[in-house]
Amino acid sequence: MTSDVMNAGPGAAATLLRSWESASVSSVWLRPGDWYTPAAEALVEALEAGKDTAPAAFRLGQARAAAGVGITEAIDDMTVLFRAAGFQTPPIRSIRSLCEGWTERDLAPIVAPTMTDAESGLGTGEYLVQRLAEVYGMASRSNTKVSQTHALVIVDVSVSDNDPWQRIARNAAVGHALKDAYGDGHPMARLSDGIYAVLVVRDANLGTGLSALRDHIAERSIQMRVGNLMRQPPRVWVESLPDAHAHVQDLLESVFR
Repeated sequence: MTSDVMNAGPGAAATLLRSWESASVSSVWLRPGDWYTPAAEALVEALEAGKDTAPAAFRLGQARAAAGVGITEAIDDMTVLFRAAGFQTPPIRSIRSLCEGWTERDLAPIVAPTMTDAESGLGTGEYLVQRLAEVYGMASRSNTKVSQTHALVIVDVSVSDNDPWQRIARNAAVGHALKDAYGDGHPMARLSDGIYAVLVVRDANLGTGLSALRDHIAERSIQMRVGNLMRQPPRVWVESLPDAHAHVQDLLESVFR
């Protein structure tokens, strides 16, 4: 099947569009078949013409939200374009416009799994509670205590602001950092704006894992230029789990209350 990108007009813009699609699909894009949108082509044309890319980035954000694409994936995708064009990172104005377009839920409704937080790419609080139920079930069958085998690593980068784009950028950056630090196999969730949790095993690697996590948060905040949108330094601590799963919800609520 021929990609819609191959039907784009001639010239440097079409070449850049094809390069962007290829690089994105091979690195950050999750579903190759739904990458192309006319909004992507409009962004490339604005970039090649030396125009302000923010308006086109806003429309791209709307298009990505309408397709059910999470904000983290959308930001990563746009970053691929600017790097392909020779820039280190997208202009902060264009990132903000992409985020603002993505938040226009009335104009661009999204369909996202209820267990996934689209802004951070992590699970939701409900997802974490469900995964913890599995851990408690296994502990009961093996006659062990979850409070002795597992714990939650809590990250708090919250600050007082009401700007939707700042919230999105902050959640996306920390979502990246948590995945960088822990990788697959560790249930993690966004509990509220700026507060996140990771289920970890209580072992000899727990302390070094916290140190690595702080480093990853610092690196991502620099890469995505959101250090000023986060609590500095971030609070990172280990939260003990209760012996009974029935008390988990109370624990999670107490963390961000």
